[in-house]
Amino acid sequence: MQIRIQLFAGVAEAVGERSVGLELPEGAVVRDLIQRLEDTYPDAGDLIRQSFVALNQEYAGPEENIRPGDEIALIPPVSGGEEKTGTPVCFVTEEPLSADRLIQEVTHPYAGAVLTFAGTVREFTRGQRTVSLTYEAYAPMAVKKMEEIGGEIRQRWPDARVAMAHRTGNLEIGEISVLIAVATPHRAEAFEAGRYAIERLKKMVPVWKKEVWEDGSEWKGPQTGPWDPRQKPSDPGS
Repeated sequence: MQIRIQLFAGVAEAVGERSVGLELPEGAVVRDLIQRLEDTYPDAGDLIRQSFVALNQEYAGPEENIRPGDEIALIPPVSGGEEKTGTPVCFVTEEPLSADRLIQEVTHPYAGAVLTFAGTVREFTRGQRTVSLTYEAYAPMAVKKMEEIGGEIRQRWPDARVAMAHRTGNLEIGEISVLIAVATPHRAEAFEAGRYAIERLKKMVPVWKKEVWEDGSEWKGPQTGPWDPRQKPSDPGS
């Protein structure tokens, strides 16, 4: 279906138009509209993500259906969008991960280097052929731990900005399972902070994978946790 979206203030300036036309499939919802706008106008992605959608002059939730003939408007924040802060952007999702999105989240005028790390599903592990992987996460805790890792990075590298995302569900060979983006003024810090992020994520974030091999499958959890579960936190070596 063909729809038309009215744009205002900062979004209109970023896109360069006061209204734009898009084609969406029948049954599309507001969330689909936002994603299509982000994909079509990536330079305005930050503002689009912060904006609300109005259908027929009423604010609409992300799962509300869009129908042919609806009057649609994108309502940006009153201030035109807040300046990015050092708060880490962390999430768990079943949707494919986008390096472009994470790069946009961390890029800022003082960043001289942006490093991205993508962990992908490999086909062969120690001679065994992987058919597919299933990832499962304790999502609320996973996001909390990723945010804690972002805070640790800011303590070590105060000018760093970081974003982390982990995929869940069934993944095929070659798909991205984990994605990290780090922006720093200089490249050395970006490499150091990026390595720190993935090593800590592997240790602390509750995510498991079930590898489906040609001759069997097995659940694995690479994280080791804050201490050895066979010891109490106060035990020597914990």
